[in-house]
Amino acid sequence: MPKTRIMYVENKSASLNGPARIGRVTFSKTGKSIGYGGRTFQSPKGSGFKANYFDVETGERFWISGPRKDGKDRLYAESSAPIEIDPDVAEEYWRDIRGQRSE
Repeated sequence: MPKTRIMYVENKSASLNGPARIGRVTFSKTGKSIGYGGRTFQSPKGSGFKANYFDVETGERFWISGPRKDGKDRLYAESSAPIEIDPDVAEEYWRDIRGQRSE
């Protein structure tokens, strides 16, 4: 079974503060690629600027990282753009990562 993890995924192709999501990614067996939302991402191996992965089909640049407990996941925290949370990970995200218990 492939390894999965809840991660922060932000599209950096159009601007420094692009559309962002919290969702479950899947790691390849070798760990050299990540799958999310029907896309495959690989590291640019040091050639990225404000992005640590790129979409292998489109070349679009992304920042993919583990989500922060304080919720300040954006590389540029001054952005007030919303971060969407995939419904299938929302409960686990709020409970295990953000440490908030549901009533």
